[in-house]
Amino acid sequence: MFSKGFTRSIAIGATTIALGGGAYGIVSAAASTGPGSTTTASSAVAISAQHVAGGSGSNARSGPAAGGSSGTVESVSKSSFTIMTVTGGKVTVEKASSTKYDKGTSSSSASAVKKGVSVLVLGRTSGTTITAGKVVVQSSDGASAPSSAAEVVAFKRGAQSPSKQVGQIPASYKEGTGTIVSGKTANKATEAALAAYPGGVVDRVVKLSNGEYEVHNIGVNWPHHIFVNQAFTVVGAD
Repeated sequence: MFSKGFTRSIAIGATTIALGGGAYGIVSAAASTGPGSTTTASSAVAISAQHVAGGSGSNARSGPAAGGSSGTVESVSKSSFTIMTVTGGKVTVEKASSTKYDKGTSSSSASAVKKGVSVLVLGRTSGTTITAGKVVVQSSDGASAPSSAAEVVAFKRGAQSPSKQVGQIPASYKEGTGTIVSGKTANKATEAALAAYPGGVVDRVVKLSNGEYEVHNIGVNWPHHIFVNQAFTVVGAD
């Protein structure tokens, strides 16, 4: 469905995941004490489209940033369309005169966006609304989703369970740090993250001090942070 150059390097750890839901949910903070180890500390917090709170920091932001989402087109109008993610979230996509459209690897037009087709949307994200910079209509090539996709946990209001960490989390990572990036860099990191963990909405991409990227994911209970290396390969998530 996404870039064929995407490869996955994640060590999967087994744990019970919460189902959270709606505009609010319950999450917990997880801290790693070494490779493959996770310590969880559950806490009840409000999760909105603009803000996800965790035990180690708010990781809040003040305005829209580059991100995106993927899903199936539900409705189309002259100025916008809506998509349903694989976890049941609804995303509004606003069209712009500068929006570019691709169908597979070829250039296309807005007419390619029809009800029932699968799309990847990249653009300026504010909550669950994306002003599209680029819309890619996915080809139905029968390729199977990565096994990590099955781990994505949708919201279900009122439920709670531990979060978890998988793969490689940068040792120096601290929520709320780094530099927000845009353009092709943000698009590549967003596409890699959504290929591995579809179902959420990426509302920003942050470059970390070690040169890797933290892709901030909302609209799902897990994962909230997806880590992508400089080769735009997903290496971890929490």
